[in-house]
Amino acid sequence: MTLPVFHMIAAGSRPVAPYSHAVEADGWVFVTGQLANDPADDDKPFPRDVEGQTRRVMENLRIVLAGIGLGFEHVVMARVFLTDFKADYARMNGVYQGYFAPGKLPARTCIGVTGLARDGLVEIDLIARRP
Repeated sequence: MTLPVFHMIAAGSRPVAPYSHAVEADGWVFVTGQLANDPADDDKPFPRDVEGQTRRVMENLRIVLAGIGLGFEHVVMARVFLTDFKADYARMNGVYQGYFAPGKLPARTCIGVTGLARDGLVEIDLIARRP
């Protein structure tokens, strides 16, 4: 096993806790959960609805993946965390699935939680595999 590589992506969102944007080991890439903060303006409020937050989260994930030369086609697993599962599940899915090619969806777990950092409605983390 090679030593892990810790990635901080300059264009990525500012971390809300002590973590790397992604950690890579033996071709596996673990992308830290992203919230809906805007990398260009961290003080900007999150979008008010789950669709807007999901879109921003997915764009933040895209930035991290691109920063290490990968894309959504390399994602093998996603975990989604929702603070209002019943109300937001279908609407989050409507945005989420548009980031993946039809029929090429990663494995996924979706969990209802009592709260997220910065009062987010949705957080998503990823596992990708470098070809």
